[in-house]
Amino acid sequence: MSLKISVRSALPSHQKGDIIVVGVVAGDADSKKRDRPMLDDFDRTLGGALDRLLKKEEFTGKKDQQVSIALSGRIKADRLVVIGLGDMEKLGVADVRTFAAKAARAANGDKARRLVLGLPAGLESHLRAIAEGLELGAYRFTKYMTGDRKPKVELAQVDVCLVGTTGTKGIPNDAHAHVTLGQSTALGVNLARDLSNEPANVIYPDTLAEAAIKIGKEAGIKVQIFNYDEIQKRGMKLLQAVGQGSEHKPCFGHMSWKPAGAKRRIVVVGKGITFDSGGLSIKPSAGMGEMKHDMSGAANVIGMMATIGRLKPNVEVHGIFAAAENMPDGSACRPGDVWGSLDGKSVEITNTDAEGRLILADALAYARVLEPDWLIDNATLTGAAVVALGNGCSGWYASNDAAAEEFQLAVNGSGEQMWRMPLLDDLKDQLKSDSADLKNSGDRWGGSISAALFLREFVGNVANWIHCDIAGPAMGDRVRGWDPKGGTGHGVLTFLHLIERAEQAAAGANHPGAPDSKRSEKAPKKTEKPKKTPKTDKSSFRKKKSPRKRK
Repeated sequence: MSLKISVRSALPSHQKGDIIVVGVVAGDADSKKRDRPMLDDFDRTLGGALDRLLKKEEFTGKKDQQVSIALSGRIKADRLVVIGLGDMEKLGVADVRTFAAKAARAANGDKARRLVLGLPAGLESHLRAIAEGLELGAYRFTKYMTGDRKPKVELAQVDVCLVGTTGTKGIPNDAHAHVTLGQSTALGVNLARDLSNEPANVIYPDTLAEAAIKIGKEAGIKVQIFNYDEIQKRGMKLLQAVGQGSEHKPCFGHMSWKPAGAKRRIVVVGKGITFDSGGLSIKPSAGMGEMKHDMSGAANVIGMMATIGRLKPNVEVHGIFAAAENMPDGSACRPGDVWGSLDGKSVEITNTDAEGRLILADALAYARVLEPDWLIDNATLTGAAVVALGNGCSGWYASNDAAAEEFQLAVNGSGEQMWRMPLLDDLKDQLKSDSADLKNSGDRWGGSISAALFLREFVGNVANWIHCDIAGPAMGDRVRGWDPKGGTGHGVLTFLHLIERAEQAAAGANHPGAPDSKRSEKAPKKTEKPKKTPKTDKSSFRKKKSPRKRK
């Protein structure tokens, strides 16, 4: 359930709440400084106790500094938390969103239902990021907790107070619109987090597809689901190869938003390995439980499309995901097997634990027939990306510099940590097979790059292709910024910013958000005219079986 967020022109010390959190920019904590309306009002009411505490803790408003003080009934709240924002000139969207997320976490930590958030002058233009941060910071996955473990109270209401340098300041006319936009984007991220955090005995290919259908109905998004029989019929052989070793057979999802008169078409593809044991190239047991997050790319697609349904942009948007469990039974594919693909190329599977690129290959071959202006895929693809960039940053690849420049602007606007990686053609030799057109796994060195080169083989003539390897930040090992521990929904904000820029670009082809893109001149023979999709009712699914116990 979303927060109730109101914006008012008032001093936070005059508001009623369970906890008050205020932001202070560097230098504004000095008691000798003039025009400190928020801090001065608190300090007067507390008889000078606040300034004494700030001085004792050497609080200057530097980024990440934080102090708190009990209000002892003198103000209509239990506690005041003061958070340093750093230099105003250096304050970016990521910093503002993180500040709001910290405030929401402080409220949940205090078992507060109502938070009063005080913003210093200059942050009234960041209301979208504030709303995003509040929703993202308040997020907790507690579905399976019971008794004392289940939180009894959760944050429900936030009063955002805008404070000017000489007193209170009027509310911007578009304040409500920015808050609504921020909440809509954040709720899409939180939905992706929920799906990623679900255990693999709850979310498997069929139930992931059911989640997409449910979201589609709620958001007014068209949803098509291909069951296992349809996957085989269409020739999605690599998706079949990865998923046939599980009793939960693979499925394929296509969500679409097609407004009349749209001038841009964007397709986002997600990897949906709902559990990755490694197949016959089985993973070590340590850390295997985290492999429920290996469908984070597909979760991002569904979360993003939920937001698209709420915002209804004048851009045609398609969300596509391939879903499978990678399990080792008697029918699982083997190292050394050679399989065809929807594209027509043959692939030698040298490592069954390099399965994500296989299902994405069929998904990209399907997606390119839509002739998109942008084709983006996102996947928890390689450990090599984590080695290169750490747990908090994803790597991305672009088909050309113009596409890279525009995607970088979307990354900057979202504040997410992403770093462009090179598509080094020298590493293509790693993908040469003695028995097929390609093999699915190269050398250890440059593993993220060779995986991207493999995917590029299935993009066809799409001009603007972006591949995002989100293996590190898709699942947090600890709280970072606005991301929680567990599923993070990393990537959704950037994709939504790209779609926003495309909508703005639709008014003029010379807009920087509109790099030249030529439609594919020739689609692969087997996918020129996708066959009619079966209806998306439950009859299109196999009869479900109880999941097997895992050893």
